[in-house]
Amino acid sequence: MRQVPLRRCGLLFQPRCSRALASSAPLEGHHYDMLSRPVTIFSDDEQMVRDMAKRWAQEELKPLVRDMDNEGAIRPEIVNGLFQCGLMGMEIPEEHGGAGLSFTSACLAVEEISRVDPSVSIMVDIHNTLTNNAVRFWGSPELQKKWLPRLASDTVSSFCLSEAGSGSDAFAMKATATPSSGGSYYTLNGTKLWISSAKEAGVFLVFANADVSKGYKGITAFMVDANTPGITVGSPEKKLGLKASSTCPLILEDVRVDAADVLGEVGVGYKYCINILNEGRIGIAAQQLGIAKGTFDIALPYIYERKQFGKAIGEFQGLQHQVAQVATEIYAVETMVYNACRLKEAGLPFVKEASMVKLFSSQVAERAASKSIEWLGGIGFTQDLMAEKFYRDCKVGSIYEGTSNIQLQTIAKLIQAEYK
Repeated sequence: MRQVPLRRCGLLFQPRCSRALASSAPLEGHHYDMLSRPVTIFSDDEQMVRDMAKRWAQEELKPLVRDMDNEGAIRPEIVNGLFQCGLMGMEIPEEHGGAGLSFTSACLAVEEISRVDPSVSIMVDIHNTLTNNAVRFWGSPELQKKWLPRLASDTVSSFCLSEAGSGSDAFAMKATATPSSGGSYYTLNGTKLWISSAKEAGVFLVFANADVSKGYKGITAFMVDANTPGITVGSPEKKLGLKASSTCPLILEDVRVDAADVLGEVGVGYKYCINILNEGRIGIAAQQLGIAKGTFDIALPYIYERKQFGKAIGEFQGLQHQVAQVATEIYAVETMVYNACRLKEAGLPFVKEASMVKLFSSQVAERAASKSIEWLGGIGFTQDLMAEKFYRDCKVGSIYEGTSNIQLQTIAKLIQAEYK
């Protein structure tokens, strides 16, 4: 198999298999086959991705995090670095310029980048787990040939679903896609809100209704080039957290889109949306896991160095117990994240597990961030450390890609179905 270089990151990556369950060299003294390996033991390819993402985040991203947060924008060199390292085409097949890796690999990259800056990790997450995979799963061969090489090499994408009146009730959208008389193109009109990476995007995956008379069964997905006339990206929202990530309205005014740019089948967009967001929730959980670990990276060295009453504050039992509790919860999230990844990759049901880990990870990230600030004391409340940024960044985890109440409802329905 040809080598796929991760150019800027100084690693030469040789995928042996595009499936996550490819066997890897066992740890010394241990023998794992593809069915019995623990979910937190990764293949050589996956571990290499993790190591590369971690090194890039520490060396290239970390020095710019505070400045980007203050500026409210991701620096172009960071976006370019993501592409140069192969982090934006993780699951895209090699024949389309991607790395042909696993879903687990993508989540590992999201986790490690989130450990340094969640604003950058959300760009990586949405691009890989939503847009790229939607094109891979349902795009025509022509659409894949058109977009996958660009998505892997230089074109950021945005996922455009939410509107003013359609948040949790996503299919109440008002955006329309009116077919031409001959059916050769569609005219899109409407306004999408809360669109992540909208300022950087070169393509928008837009959901609009092509036949309002059919209700949600008219919803259709379109791949829309950002340079198409009639598209306006509004000013970025001023947010509590994830400030460097551009979150903007997208206004569509008589935007003409060729029928060839329809993703999948007309009127089936609602199914694609449901299916891809189920996967996306695992990616969000990986982001929240990274946030929780990132807070520990800041707080724990401090509590073992800071002395009061003649000893390190981390040696007092009251603090030790708090650390142990949060560490246990972080480990539980990690196990849940990568178990959900393996279920998905094995073609097994994973919707309940995805909702559970999305719900729980947001709770644990928020608790870890809050506790870390308490452990740090006064300095944790300042911008001298990044703990306050993680605290701000984690809150949206209980909101986007399905609120916590929506996750609870999904979990409850699936449990009810198991016992009825």
